[in-house]
Amino acid sequence: MNRTAVKEIPRRIRIPKWVPALVCLGVTVGVFVLFAIPMGLSNMFSTLMNTAFDILVNTCLYIMAIAVLMGALTALFTEFGVVDLLNKILSPLMKPVYGLPGAAALGVVTTYFSDNPAILSLANDAGFKRHFKRYQLPALTNIGTAFGMGLIVTTFMLGQERTAGCSLVPAVLVGNFAAIIGSIVSTRMMLHFTKKAYGKDALASDAPDGGAQESKAPEKKSIGVRVMNALLKGGKSGVTLGLGIIPGVVVICTLVMMLTNGAGADGTYTGAAYQGIGLLPALAEKIDFILKPLFGFASAGGVSVPITALGSAGAAMGIVPNLIREGLANAHDVAVFTAMCMCWSGYLSTHVSMMDSLGCKDLAGKAIVSHTVGGLLAGIAANWIYQLIALIFAL
Repeated sequence: MNRTAVKEIPRRIRIPKWVPALVCLGVTVGVFVLFAIPMGLSNMFSTLMNTAFDILVNTCLYIMAIAVLMGALTALFTEFGVVDLLNKILSPLMKPVYGLPGAAALGVVTTYFSDNPAILSLANDAGFKRHFKRYQLPALTNIGTAFGMGLIVTTFMLGQERTAGCSLVPAVLVGNFAAIIGSIVSTRMMLHFTKKAYGKDALASDAPDGGAQESKAPEKKSIGVRVMNALLKGGKSGVTLGLGIIPGVVVICTLVMMLTNGAGADGTYTGAAYQGIGLLPALAEKIDFILKPLFGFASAGGVSVPITALGSAGAAMGIVPNLIREGLANAHDVAVFTAMCMCWSGYLSTHVSMMDSLGCKDLAGKAIVSHTVGGLLAGIAANWIYQLIALIFAL
């Protein structure tokens, strides 16, 4: 009698509940030991608290102030049709450059004036969504993120002119242009993946309903009331944005600064703010032969800005003033910082949720890969374009 061989179904290994807790505790202790051995336990905690406090007061509140002002200005532009006007001006460029319908220009302008997720409010509007094919809709995540917090990043970098001791306008303009290059690469790569997934003919209206709603006609009000409402509403959104980035800026920026900076001027640890163990520059020096031709950073510490921008553009901006103050970054670096902070703008922390909101969570990995390449090329473009301009105009 033939017996059918029965394959045993492998049993899922059950990990005891105490294992994750033990691993977490072990990693945490390891991190503290990493800092405590060279700095001393008391100095480590003192530097941790002083750095976090200084970043909160002198960086986070500054970014929040910018966000409030820019939020008010953006709401005013939206209320009186300036954003729609910019959309009409930019629309003829969208199809040949990005492969997206002209309506996507509105997403560019909206996210540049606010933040990455602002593109989702447009994508959920039926009047906006009807202009898109199914394969084009997920690419809104990439193009929106590439311009997210653009105005805030630009304004913040320009605000470092006094610390830098020179005009940063050329550097910031180069950074914005390089970010556009990165956005094109990221969006085009994403469209390559989405065409394979959805085809070229399906309409965006065939996508899962993300709560799309028809736009409602605005209520008629006097000009004065519209101005005040727009300014206050926009300013309030700026406060929300400013509060939202504080945890990321304080936590990530404090950790990165302590991994980037070294001891005090006399080579000793005093517990002062912004001291650290200099681990990131030491690692960056090992691959400086790669980083230098690609990004041209003035010092190995410059690599900490784009690394931080992966998770939070606000935290990355928080690192810049100290690098400039310490002479570790110059105008050239500001161009690269602007390009990468603007193009990446914390995409690792927003891409998955944004793709999920668009009903395309299965393509989140493709979106992240596309945007990683786009951000890297934005930094490389900023490096070489600024060097070319500096050579021509002797900056």
